[in-house]
Amino acid sequence: MTLVLAVTRDDIASYVGTLIIVYIVLIFIRILMSWLPRIPYNRWLDMFLTFVREVTDPFLNVFRRILPPIRIGPGAIDLSPTIAIFVLFIIERIVVSAIAG
Repeated sequence: MTLVLAVTRDDIASYVGTLIIVYIVLIFIRILMSWLPRIPYNRWLDMFLTFVREVTDPFLNVFRRILPPIRIGPGAIDLSPTIAIFVLFIIERIVVSAIAG
């Protein structure tokens, strides 16, 4: 059995880019969670949703302090996930190109 590790800078840059994309997907899941009503209790689903909330909320709270939700009648629109995803795309381009050289 052979063990293959990331030995090139391109491999490491690819891993970092993939991790950022996974985090963006988690933010999209967080957005969908805010649109859906409370889902009936299921232990595994609750663990997953709690994980998503605990992983994404600290990053989103940075943008929520800068840009509070926009009030529209009885509801509000939270634009912080949009700004956070945009910033993550910029960071991904900069970091991956810096690692890849």
